[in-house]
Amino acid sequence: MWVMVFFDLPTDTAADRKRAASFRKTLLQDGFEMFQFSIYIRHCASRENADTHCRRVRSAIPEKGKIGLMTITDKQFSSMEIICGQGREFYQPPLQLELF
Repeated sequence: MWVMVFFDLPTDTAADRKRAASFRKTLLQDGFEMFQFSIYIRHCASRENADTHCRRVRSAIPEKGKIGLMTITDKQFSSMEIICGQGREFYQPPLQLELF
């Protein structure tokens, strides 16, 4: 599973910028990585693990702005086509380590 967080937070005042930075820092501390400027992603081993991280995001939401959360499967995520200028590339999910 992948958890994607989309956000549009105000940055008009110093207090708004501080809240936006704090939210972004919380995402990074929880293992999310920046996919685009206002889109952060995190790979999760299971639906339960994804639900846990969604709850953490919900608990850190600032009072202003819009936040979107979406969970998608590995298969859906791997079919995403990323177009950078003239080139095309496909996102490579991290390899999962299995322990027996």
